[in-house]
Amino acid sequence: MPSALFVVSEEGYWAEECIEPLTTLHEAGVDITVATPTGGTPVVDERSVDPDAVGEETAERMREVHENEDHLNNPVALATVDADDFDAVVFPGGHGTEWDVNQDRHARTLLRDALEREESVALVVCHAVGILGFARGSDGSFLVEGKDVTGFPNEWEEDIVDENDLMPDGRKLPYWVEDEVKAAGGNWDAELDEDVSVTVDGELITARGPESSVAAANELQQALARDAEIEP
Repeated sequence: MPSALFVVSEEGYWAEECIEPLTTLHEAGVDITVATPTGGTPVVDERSVDPDAVGEETAERMREVHENEDHLNNPVALATVDADDFDAVVFPGGHGTEWDVNQDRHARTLLRDALEREESVALVVCHAVGILGFARGSDGSFLVEGKDVTGFPNEWEEDIVDENDLMPDGRKLPYWVEDEVKAAGGNWDAELDEDVSVTVDGELITARGPESSVAAANELQQALARDAEIEP
């Protein structure tokens, strides 16, 4: 049975960006493990389960899964997992990743090991794409150098933070994803003219944001199906 590890924020993950891939893979027969930086229960960004923001149907479904999904409620500590034990690693987005997952050395090592193995694939979504601005390969170069990627764009960030980079909840955003990924040598294109943006470069799949979650989940499922002959 193929396996996938989800690395989920304890500072605020965006529900759809985690739950769509998780439920898609689980229904396809993939063995799921959820890890968080400390092993604590993931924290959902309340904006991602707000009916006024995402619609009543999506909000209800996302909150139901967040509260009752066994994997999400029984995470392991990130330091205890090894990329060699999984066929895929998934980094859901949400602003919260900027404060924990993207800055976690074990998360960066996990992504490095997954991408340097031919037998595995990595999906990185939205703000979690910021980890590519910091993660380096075994040779010391940035993992994203020369790779085509999408992610949460500056143009969207401008509509969220104020002139001092303060979030609506008062936290100061430590960096902007697009800036860091470009500085690390990534070929950035968030495809702002498109409704959905999912980019595949080798074993790295990146997705722009919530509206790309379903497409990203399908892309990852198909990648695993090609490798493990699960039902696509």
